[in-house]
Amino acid sequence: MLARSILSPRALTHALSLLALATGCQCTSDSSASPLPLDSPLSSAPLASSSPPPLTPPAPTPAPSLLHIAPQPADPTPLVRSPWTFGKPPSPTSPTVVVRPREIHGHLDNPGIGVQTFQRYRGQTLNPGLTGHNWSEAGPTQPLPDAPTRPDYPDSTVAYLRWHWATIEPEKGHVRWDIIDTALGEARRHGQTLALRLMPYDHEHPLPTWYQNSGARRVDPADDPRSNTVWEPDVDDPRYLKHWGDLVTAAGARYDGHPDLDSVDIATHGPYGEGWSDALPSLQRERELVDLYFKAFTRTPLLINDQPRVVDYAVARGAGWRLDCWGDMRSSEPNVGWSHMLDSYPMLLSRPPMRNAWRRSPVSLETCSVTGDWIAAGWDIEYILDQALAWHASTINLKSSAIPSAWRARFDAFIRRLGYRLVLRRLEHPRKIKAGASMQLSLWWQNVGVAPVYRPYIVALQLRSQISAQAPVVLELPLDVRDLLPGDSVWEGALRLPRVLPHGPVTLRLALLDPRSREPAIRLAIEGRESDGWYNLGSLIVE
Repeated sequence: MLARSILSPRALTHALSLLALATGCQCTSDSSASPLPLDSPLSSAPLASSSPPPLTPPAPTPAPSLLHIAPQPADPTPLVRSPWTFGKPPSPTSPTVVVRPREIHGHLDNPGIGVQTFQRYRGQTLNPGLTGHNWSEAGPTQPLPDAPTRPDYPDSTVAYLRWHWATIEPEKGHVRWDIIDTALGEARRHGQTLALRLMPYDHEHPLPTWYQNSGARRVDPADDPRSNTVWEPDVDDPRYLKHWGDLVTAAGARYDGHPDLDSVDIATHGPYGEGWSDALPSLQRERELVDLYFKAFTRTPLLINDQPRVVDYAVARGAGWRLDCWGDMRSSEPNVGWSHMLDSYPMLLSRPPMRNAWRRSPVSLETCSVTGDWIAAGWDIEYILDQALAWHASTINLKSSAIPSAWRARFDAFIRRLGYRLVLRRLEHPRKIKAGASMQLSLWWQNVGVAPVYRPYIVALQLRSQISAQAPVVLELPLDVRDLLPGDSVWEGALRLPRVLPHGPVTLRLALLDPRSREPAIRLAIEGRESDGWYNLGSLIVE
């Protein structure tokens, strides 16, 4: 069983102030926490820089495969703390150890957050120039070459690509799955996952010829003047729902739950699939197009852009949301009466279905034009960046265009706050444990980002012998990492220990594991990370 509570920042600060006053100590690990060696990464030596020094992991003989122990219920016995007098530190004989890892402040290369690459992968050449329409809406159909030198661009763990219907399905039933298969493989090769959108058409990339010749109805140019220059479908025609639905359904059958697939955009109708047109279909048809995605993709996160009549419907069903013109502040200029940032997005995001969607589903933003255009226009960059954080964005698409050098440091600081950023502030554990007994734990987490983790990574502790080659034991905590919202969270509980443990001194390590591979997947904003991704938190004794 576990007990869990969320402390307010004020209450937590007050409690910690009393503890600091009482102990007179600002060390990394409480005095009760020896036997940590003096050269431990958790010692109280002053920080020389924000980057952790290289750490040397223990070097026992190679161990066999890890023994994973799933969470087991244990007696809800409260943590045992020895009494101590106000103004004095805990007794060295205290039965528990308190560890306080040091926070780090640099970039963390974590999955599902930060800057996306657009129509390319990490380490590839950026679009030319700092301003103007320098990107392509047509996604790559084969591998792209890496840049000869590393581009001056933030590191990225998500590649965002989109393709037109005519590219993916040039003939009815002949789907170019090789294009998406290649993209997934290239994303993985570059240390990324793939976010994708399939688009019906735009003004430069028409619908597939086979669809136009299928007898499907076309929008009357009298209803939408754009139909004079582009073949725009009548979305209420049953053939549109059938043929577009066939493609979405087949894509879901092939890719839903793929480990390298980050998310899928809900594209319905209109240019880019963004749901805007002068000849809108019925509301029922728009909802049917949204429903296609929820039926096809039950394990992969879905995102919908600000489609006027169905964004609330999709978000209420569980989709995250994306905005495709982040940064547009034209109405801050003379004689311009409307812009996305000042007249549309704030109103949209104040609506009840949208306001709290970030707590369970991701938010992604795409620049209106490119950042150089914002600066050239004299728009309020600080406001634009602050709004992205206020909206709890996890990823942003800068269209793989360079950030003007004068603003690069400000963007880097902004990027570090996107999505989640987890700090383990305090861990309290027994000094000694016994095989087959329970292990009482208290963990104080702080998410200093603006959004939670959206995938069920596993919080795990590892007990690794310091004197033998016995297999390390991994204990999975019954703590849902998705509950670590921005701010402070305290988890307290007990783990039932297995009957077989390495005897004697063991190193205590922590990691957030990928639920598929059971390998460390998340970097924490603390020191102590070792070469295999686990964090060294000191030691304890197995009796």
